[in-house]
Amino acid sequence: MNAEIIAVGSELLTPLRQDTNSLYLTEKLNELGVEVRFKSIVGDEREGLVAAAKLAMRRSDIIIFSGGLGPTEDDLTREAVAEALGLKLNRDPQLLAKLEERFAKRGMKMSANNLKQADILASAAVLPNTLGTAPGQWISGKYDGQERILLLLPGPPYELKTMFDAECISRLRAKIPPQHIARRILKIALMPESQVDARVSPLYKAYTDVETTILAGAGEIQLHFRCRKPSQSEAEARVEELAGKIEDELGDAIFSRKGETIEQIVSYLLQMRGMTLAVAESCTGGLLAERITSLSGSSRYFLGGAVVYSNELKTQFANVPKTLIDKHGAVSREVAAAMAEGIRKRCLSSYGVGITGVAGPTGGTDQKPVGLVYIALAGDEGTQVVERNFPGDRKRIRTFATQQALEMIRRALL
Repeated sequence: MNAEIIAVGSELLTPLRQDTNSLYLTEKLNELGVEVRFKSIVGDEREGLVAAAKLAMRRSDIIIFSGGLGPTEDDLTREAVAEALGLKLNRDPQLLAKLEERFAKRGMKMSANNLKQADILASAAVLPNTLGTAPGQWISGKYDGQERILLLLPGPPYELKTMFDAECISRLRAKIPPQHIARRILKIALMPESQVDARVSPLYKAYTDVETTILAGAGEIQLHFRCRKPSQSEAEARVEELAGKIEDELGDAIFSRKGETIEQIVSYLLQMRGMTLAVAESCTGGLLAERITSLSGSSRYFLGGAVVYSNELKTQFANVPKTLIDKHGAVSREVAAAMAEGIRKRCLSSYGVGITGVAGPTGGTDQKPVGLVYIALAGDEGTQVVERNFPGDRKRIRTFATQQALEMIRRALL
C-alpha cells in the first residue's frame, strides 16, 4: 500500500514555518512497510483543499491530512473533505460535551466557533485528542471501487504524534498486508554525479524492484536503495545484492556503506592505524578542524592545528619559509605543501594537512581565480598536493576544500 500526506496551512507556504509532520509520518509509515508517494502543502482555501482531497483519493491507498481542524474560519479541512467525498458533517453531542467540560475545567468560556470541532464526517471514527481540542477522524472504505483509508489529524506536532502513535498505528497495522522496506546508502566523495550514474545505471536499471535515488551535494554523491517485499529478509537480500554489485564497480571510491559521514570514516581509520592528525588552514578558516572535532573522542587522534590566515602566521605557526611565500605567493602548491609539512613537524603528528586558496567572493585574479584551492597532505610516505578549482560561493568552496582534504586522508589511510 502507498500513502499520500497533505499538510494544511497557509503559514506553511511562507518562509516562516516548515512542515515537519510529514517527516515523522513518513518514518512511521515506512516502519509499517508503506511507501509515501506524494506530499503536498495546501493553504487554508476550500477549493484547493477539495481538489487535493479528490486527487489523493484517486491515486493513493492511505491519505493523511494534517492541520486545518481548529476552531477558526480558516480551518477548513473537515468541510473540504466532506465535500470531496460527498459526505455529511454531523455534530457529535458527546464530543461537544467533552469540549464544554474541557473549557469549564480551565475556568474558561467556550467560544461559539469551537462548536465546529465537534463536527464529524458521516461513517468516520473519532480519534481522541488528549492534548488539544481538535479530535482526529478515521475513514475506511471504498472510493470509486478502490479501498481507501483517510485520516484527519491535528496540525500541532505534539498533538499529531501522540494521536498517531496511540490511535492510528494499530489500526493501520490491521489493514495493511505484510510488507517490509529495506534501505541501503552508499556514499562517494568528489566524483561528478554524471560519472557515478554512467557507471552504475546499467546495474540498478536491472533491479526494477529496487528504487534507486541519486543525491548530490557538498562534494558527496549518495546512492539510496529501497526495496519493499513481503518479508524483511527478502527486501534486505535484494538491496544487498544490488549494493554489492555497485561496490564491485566503484571500489574504494565508496567511502561509506552504512550511512557514515566521511568524518566518521576518517576517525575509524586513524584509530585503527593508531595515527594522529594536525591541520594548518588558511581559506577554510578552521572548518576542517571543526568537522574533525565534531565527533566525540576526536582527541584520541586529532592533536590540533592553526588557522594561519596571514602570511606572518603561516611562517610563525606552520613553519612556512617567508622566501617561499614571496616567491610563489600564499596561494600556491609549494606553500600548501610547506603548511602540511610544517604543522606535522610542529605537532609531531602522523599526518599534516595544509589548505590555502581563494574562497571569494573577492581576492581572485586571472592567474589565481576565486575557487582555486591547494590541499596538501604530508606523511611518512611523502607529501601530496591537489590543485582544485571549485565553483560556487564562499561557503561552497570552503566545504568542498575540507571534503577534498578528508578524502585525501581517507585514501592515504587505506
